[in-house]
Amino acid sequence: MRILLYTGKGGVGKTSVAAATALRCADLGYRTIVVSTDAAHSLADSFDLTIGNEPIEIAPRLHAQEIDVLHQMEKYWGTVQDWMMTVLSWRGLNELIADEASVLPGMDELASLLQIVLLHDSNAYDVIIVDCAPTGETLRLLSLPEVAEWYLSRIFPIQRQTAKMVGPLLRSIADIPIPDDQVFESIKGLILQLDQMHALLTDQKKTSVRLVLNPEKMVIKEAQRTYTYLNLYGYATDLVISNRIIPSAVGDQYFNAWKDAQARYGQLVQDAFAPLPIFKVPMMDHEVVGVEMLRKMAEAIYGAHDPAQIFYADQSQVIEKSDGAYTLTLRLPFIGKEDVTMTRSGDELAISIGNFRRNLILPRVLAARDVKKAAFDHDKLILTFADPEAKAR
Repeated sequence: MRILLYTGKGGVGKTSVAAATALRCADLGYRTIVVSTDAAHSLADSFDLTIGNEPIEIAPRLHAQEIDVLHQMEKYWGTVQDWMMTVLSWRGLNELIADEASVLPGMDELASLLQIVLLHDSNAYDVIIVDCAPTGETLRLLSLPEVAEWYLSRIFPIQRQTAKMVGPLLRSIADIPIPDDQVFESIKGLILQLDQMHALLTDQKKTSVRLVLNPEKMVIKEAQRTYTYLNLYGYATDLVISNRIIPSAVGDQYFNAWKDAQARYGQLVQDAFAPLPIFKVPMMDHEVVGVEMLRKMAEAIYGAHDPAQIFYADQSQVIEKSDGAYTLTLRLPFIGKEDVTMTRSGDELAISIGNFRRNLILPRVLAARDVKKAAFDHDKLILTFADPEAKAR
């Protein structure tokens, strides 16, 4: 089974790419489902069909689903949400507001991720394709499993014990809604699901994230930040799709300026994401809506490639902490013996080795630190970052 997550800045065409990929996988004989985790669903618009909050078949071997948070909450976390509503109503909120407020921050993202796990466990599909929300929401979504698992495994056991000890007393004094064993059992089940979810999404043989972008400066910079944090969280990225490239056959003077800019930023994409494979997709001559245009787009993206294959099987950058120091390991192929040149501008680090150049965005934890040491290990460059507090001392 393969799980493919497509993300990118809003408006770059990731929904069309995800839909086209799903159609190609189904045409190749895979039992495929494409799901949308974006609150502003546009998957149905891409297929020009009606898609609901449960999987429906829209083509041979192809199912689709637009995940509805409230539906997922009611279906899987009804016990916890009912208790939250009771607490909020007890505090004086009217029933409608209590119902809305009972969906805690982050629960909508968790509901989306848990649906992916449920689809995986159903064994009904060979390929699960996820049309993710724009990059900022996707990063929050993908960072949740570890954070929520830590909170639920360490804080909730204490709260459960406290509820057993002081619950009867509080009920006798103020009739405060105290969570019962059924609520805590639901939370325990959620912890187990979160463990499974994190293991599933960080399994590089099964799950890949794919970045969709346009050759524009702001879009590329956001994609760089996304890629950095995906590596930080341990998620494998195996492909970059550069979408809406104006074909060379278009010769109008107005479009020549655009083509020159796209060629210039195309080099920036190479500098930012090498050695990841980069697939270039021309701007379609018609709006990408409906099965016919989606098939045409899939052909333009993948050609003879199987979309379900793993296009890149390594992490090109890894961030680790050891003995209080942070190291950034970069896989840099084709390294010669030339001296390494590094230039720094805020959170951007440009590394040049001979004719090879790598441009990357540093996460916040490294942006405030200076590079203390650089060393080579085979085809990897290892950078050690200084402790800013030690520098101040």
